[in-house]
Amino acid sequence: MSLIHLQSNETRSHRYKGKLTGQKPPLKPKDVWSIRILLQIHGKTRDLALFNLAIDSKLRSCDLVALRLSDVVVAGSIRDRDVIVQQKIGRPVQFELTEQTRVVKISERVEL
Repeated sequence: MSLIHLQSNETRSHRYKGKLTGQKPPLKPKDVWSIRILLQIHGKTRDLALFNLAIDSKLRSCDLVALRLSDVVVAGSIRDRDVIVQQKIGRPVQFELTEQTRVVKISERVEL
């Protein structure tokens, strides 16, 4: 039994050799702006809106892709603030949508 356990640990350690594991360092402001500029240059409006929303809300990706346009738009206008219940832990998260995020969504009529 211990031999099997030892072999599985050895293969696991070789798989991640030389790779960064665990929590990744946060993006720096210049990295965020460079990603935004690249998305704008390539005309990826939907991706830009989702990226801006991710930065504004700090939600997990599973919560971001579950969002619908009706979650952030009321009567044709985009909310300044919104509350989303996280799927993983079930806690509500309140976040504010920045002006830049609202402008991208209104000008291009992006659907989330």
